[in-house]
Amino acid sequence: MFRLLYLAGIYFWFVLVFLLQKPLFMLWQGDLYASTAFADWFRVMWHGLPMDFSVAAYLSVLPILFAGVSVWTGGRWLLYTLRIYFGIIVLLLAVICIGDAELYGYWGFRIDATPLFYLQSPADAVASVSFAQLAGGIFGILVYVIVVGYPLDRWLLRPLVHEKPEPTAGRKTAVSLVCLLMAAFLFLPIRGGVSASTMNVGKAYFSERMELNHAAINPVFSLMSSLSKGKDFASQYRFMSDDEADAAFAPLAPRPVVFPDDTAAWLTTMRPDIILVVLESFTGHILDMPGVMPRLKALSEEGIYFSNFYANSFRTDRGLVSLLSGYPAQPTTSIMKVPAKSQSLPAIARSLRGAGYDTQMIYGGDADFTNMRSYFYATGYGSVFSVTDFPAAENTARWGVPDHFSFPRVLQMAQEAPHPFMKTFLTLSSHEPFDVPMRRHEDPYLNSVAYTDSCLGAFVDSLRLTPLWDDLLVVFVADHTMRYPAGIREDEVRRHHIPMVWCGGAVKGHRVVERYASQIDLAPTLLAQMHIDYSDFSFGKNVADTTQRAFAYYTYKDGLGYVDAENRVIYDCELQQWTLSEGSEVADRQKSAQAFLQKLYDDLGSR
Repeated sequence: MFRLLYLAGIYFWFVLVFLLQKPLFMLWQGDLYASTAFADWFRVMWHGLPMDFSVAAYLSVLPILFAGVSVWTGGRWLLYTLRIYFGIIVLLLAVICIGDAELYGYWGFRIDATPLFYLQSPADAVASVSFAQLAGGIFGILVYVIVVGYPLDRWLLRPLVHEKPEPTAGRKTAVSLVCLLMAAFLFLPIRGGVSASTMNVGKAYFSERMELNHAAINPVFSLMSSLSKGKDFASQYRFMSDDEADAAFAPLAPRPVVFPDDTAAWLTTMRPDIILVVLESFTGHILDMPGVMPRLKALSEEGIYFSNFYANSFRTDRGLVSLLSGYPAQPTTSIMKVPAKSQSLPAIARSLRGAGYDTQMIYGGDADFTNMRSYFYATGYGSVFSVTDFPAAENTARWGVPDHFSFPRVLQMAQEAPHPFMKTFLTLSSHEPFDVPMRRHEDPYLNSVAYTDSCLGAFVDSLRLTPLWDDLLVVFVADHTMRYPAGIREDEVRRHHIPMVWCGGAVKGHRVVERYASQIDLAPTLLAQMHIDYSDFSFGKNVADTTQRAFAYYTYKDGLGYVDAENRVIYDCELQQWTLSEGSEVADRQKSAQAFLQKLYDDLGSR
């Protein structure tokens, strides 16, 4: 039975190796981490530890299963098998970790699938490496293999194999079963625990200093994660030549920056405090339904209501990127799940921090879900407040903290924040399974929306009583819609219609904006009203700029939609055919819509 201790020792040996790699990586990048506080070195190791557990678990599954079989067969095959297995593993780890430590100084992100693209032309790849770098890399790999491999072989593999065989069939059966249970247990660290979010790169993020977050990442996990999502994006969705795409995209492309004069301004001040409330699954076409969103409906009649506003996608991770970075959603992937790319996006938070704003993201759920935390920190949020920061007694719903607890916390944080500030708050109670402490409608989705609507109403009522109100802009906008009614198709235009309302004392007065727009237009529109440059948002438009074409673009699973005041077109990329073509300029809009997606993937591939 001592073999089980050796198997556990193998697992924790790799955990220790990965743990110690972090300070060594920081020393390798000495200039970057020279001013890092002593406590932050330990924070880097601590926050990266769950990812180390995960990778060590991946590496340990096969050896444990081999050991379970070996109790019945005997012989030295196990030693030879494990030596070959771990020889390959340790060599791969050495190449990945040494290569990652060197490349980070040039790329600014932990290793992903990018080097594999360069290996398609080995001569060019080697030509860009100096002899000193090549020699140093080879030496580093040899040292890594010896330092990691020798103790593993000497003190864990040999004793494991030389352990005396179990004397009876009963004990052999017991050892085999325990090995099987150990292998099954490794599913937990591989998955990252039992919470809603599975293990992802974003779980290591903990600081607004991106280099500290990057140091906490396990490079092996970063590479594995990238390979699982790795695609040559620039080769996808090629509908036309590059020149044709440029010409067809031109009418949709953002115009030069335009700031409104006093007569055209929507706000009373160019530096309002901002609370951006992202409403989970709020659907636009039910705004007028009696008793569902009465408080948001009343606010739409008081502030600025965008009556033809659309979600760019059908998932929260994609909707958030569209809203906060003005970056269009993709049909079959999510840039938020690829931190090496998402960290390069423009963002409202980053632009506002440049203007002196304090920025914070608040979410009553798991901020590690779909790499959200990494995206928030990378795009300019100074702090992220999520479910683990709320009192445990308030974590009463399946997804986390119900909205009637989290809205008051947002109010408290706003009152305590330095000015100017931007608080971004993502609600969660109107997410399936719609478990809310209120019963007003038979339909569970409508009931959950009505509940959140009552919470946001109470939130605004409380804000009106504070000194914040006079210079405050509150933006309510949905992340995506819900499939309501049940028969609505994923590709339908109505399926993507969402509400957006601006209210607060900083809003000049009531107006209805009828121009067609989508989530990617929020960032340039808001920044334009604040006279902050928005030229780095290369897809969204300033809705107040009437020289721009007014349209909304959205995606669904492997398809796209385009809608403006006169035209509606929907294309199914899987079927390679248009499923809806309505309007007087259908042919032009079809080409523009396809060019939009093609240009998006050109941009995605270049990041």
